[in-house]
Amino acid sequence: MSALARLRAKLQRTLAIARKEFRQLARDRMTLGFVVGIPSLQLVLFGYAINLDVRQVPTAVLDQSRSAISRKLVAQLEATQTFHVTHDVADEGAAFRLLQSGKVGAVVVVPDDFPRRLQRGRGAIIEILTDASNPTVASAVAAAGQGLDRWLAERLDSFRTAGETPALRPAARDGTARGPTPELVRPGAIRIEVLPLYNPERRTAVFIVPGLVGVILTMTMMLMTALAIVRERERGSFEFLIATPVRSSEVMIGKILPYLLVGHVQVALVLGLGRVLFDVPLHGSPLDLGLGALPFLAAMLALGLLISTAARTQFQAIQMAFFFFLPSMLLSGFMFPFEAMPRPAQWIGQVLPLTHFLRVVRGILMKGAPIEALAAEVWAIVAFLVVALVVATLSFRKRLE
Repeated sequence: MSALARLRAKLQRTLAIARKEFRQLARDRMTLGFVVGIPSLQLVLFGYAINLDVRQVPTAVLDQSRSAISRKLVAQLEATQTFHVTHDVADEGAAFRLLQSGKVGAVVVVPDDFPRRLQRGRGAIIEILTDASNPTVASAVAAAGQGLDRWLAERLDSFRTAGETPALRPAARDGTARGPTPELVRPGAIRIEVLPLYNPERRTAVFIVPGLVGVILTMTMMLMTALAIVRERERGSFEFLIATPVRSSEVMIGKILPYLLVGHVQVALVLGLGRVLFDVPLHGSPLDLGLGALPFLAAMLALGLLISTAARTQFQAIQMAFFFFLPSMLLSGFMFPFEAMPRPAQWIGQVLPLTHFLRVVRGILMKGAPIEALAAEVWAIVAFLVVALVVATLSFRKRLE
């Protein structure tokens, strides 16, 4: 056989293998979906949902003056589009509870003597308390406060006339009215002070390390349970379960229990390393953190069981886990500010348990919030756990497929 003939035969065999691989890819819907779905999902998430321009930060207002000028000031704050007033609180305790629970990202405090100080030129101050556990949001609030401070300085006279005008002194002999003489005139008659709380230095490590707890648990817990069952099915050891009188629900719960301890070990490992390497503060109670992590661990394990009921191979299980992991990481507020996302992306993010767990772990570790203050987030995770466990149990078939 000539060299040309051998080359032609080799090329034909190579093309035959390539055709076989193409046909196999066409029959494998999971792989085909992975090839098409991942680029499409990344394009949509990064192009549409991910936005670093923080807008509409949930804001509480503590207006102790209840004056016309304070109401005008709050309206101007909302006009910046950085703030969105969602709560009107009556005392500082309620304001700090909202900050601790993560329901608001900023609190605007107007003191009771604000109109009088403004009229007399004694230095009226508006305080904005911001949750600096998210440095991006805190920086946006600080920038908006500085911009508003300059804007107010340019329009000070109009703000003075919007308030209660003090009584004028008697008219002089020449008929001109004279206003009150300022007790102490200051160059800055009105200014905005932004006070960052919980992470005043705005260190990124303080924000990222607690979030890594949730991200690591999402990936490891979900994959470990999914791969464990799929591996048993591939190796044939699943037959032992079929021969036993164990019910589907008992198999599901029994598969989850050992990994709950593994998950808590991972939490302790990440936080311990974060404390040693990055000096991440741990302000909250470890017991509260353990209680808050328990439903999230169970939810991720139940999701892994649900994946195992649909996957036929370990590779398929990894593909399906990645489809869930990518939106969780990008839409939960781990990397990008949740407040900057468009409303549809926020609705999707609210369904993901990682979104709520990040608020729990950051609230406990960075703000020292008790677990009771984060009960709404915990119940959202529990709801996801119940749904995932029920669907996984109904989908499970105690037989070989």
